[in-house]
Amino acid sequence: MSTPTEKLVAEGVSIWLDDLSRERITSGNLTELISTRNVSGVTTNPTIFQGAIGGGGHSYADQIAELAKAGASVDDAIFAATTDDVRDAADIFRPVYDATGGVDGRVSIEVSPDLAHDTEGTIAQAKQLWASVDRPNVHIKIPATKAGLPAITAVLAEGISVNVTLIFSLERYAEVIEAFLAGLEQAQANGHDLSQIHSVASFFVSRVDTEVDKRLVAIGTDEAEGLKSLAGVANARLAYELFEKEFATDRAKALTEAGAHVQRPLWASTGVKDPNLPDTLYVTELVAPGTVNTMPEKTLQATFDHGQIAGDTVTGTYEAAHKVFADLAAVGVDFADVTQVLEDEGVEKFIASWHDLQGTVKTALEDALQATR
Repeated sequence: MSTPTEKLVAEGVSIWLDDLSRERITSGNLTELISTRNVSGVTTNPTIFQGAIGGGGHSYADQIAELAKAGASVDDAIFAATTDDVRDAADIFRPVYDATGGVDGRVSIEVSPDLAHDTEGTIAQAKQLWASVDRPNVHIKIPATKAGLPAITAVLAEGISVNVTLIFSLERYAEVIEAFLAGLEQAQANGHDLSQIHSVASFFVSRVDTEVDKRLVAIGTDEAEGLKSLAGVANARLAYELFEKEFATDRAKALTEAGAHVQRPLWASTGVKDPNLPDTLYVTELVAPGTVNTMPEKTLQATFDHGQIAGDTVTGTYEAAHKVFADLAAVGVDFADVTQVLEDEGVEKFIASWHDLQGTVKTALEDALQATR
């Protein structure tokens, strides 16, 4: 009997874990999830690292003490600790990377969220992270802000693999695909081997429902009530429709014929926030070939335990998904405003986590110095 996670992989979905810590690496837990839960990649973000270093400080104590002794700044210490974790995780995933021809076995690390509106700063730090981790199976995460788009193109043009994050709207997703194709064209002109460049586009799901449902409750009509918890899945399904359309163009085909890979859609924010919803909703309703689902461990375990995987649940749903958005507009939900609010909030939340992380590491460095006196 196949497990639900095995069935998911058989349908063409790659399962990535949306979490990383040194404890997870050193305890053997990450290796175990690869062998027992079909995990084939890991994504990180500033909130995850704040939880790892702030909540599991003992795992980092020796390194923090060494960094303090060497006079490292707070940001240098964060850079050292996080790139070490990502490098070690990349080594654990190397057999998966080799077995899948580089498609999976990927570990993502994000540029500082303080750079979300700084194109040149993002490009510089992406190159720095790529060089420091120095593993072919790393992805550099760049947010899909207006300033992030040209950075995505420039970084891909250098032959660096990119995970584009914080995508909420179809309009922005179309711009991300444009940035990706332009980046590959420039990489080709720069003499890079296109087959070595990989990218995913992280399309957020549950946060869309959280924001839309809040507005539907405020509207308060029966029609509005009937549309609750439909927007997130419908939005992602329409993203897949756009993915199919854009990568069937002559422009995209010319690149794939030259050895390039398509930029896979990645479903992010797949932990269910509403306790009234099935805890595997954003997994079972978004099964489609050539996608990635990055799950918090709770969602991964729920999927393994009782996920009902019933084949492709995306292809052929586009008409119904378009109707959801027509109905949302009819009851007064401004979806363009929803996605802008979500992008702004997403950047702000990561900046807040980053600043919390800086505070945690600053205290740890000071404590380590104090202990040596």
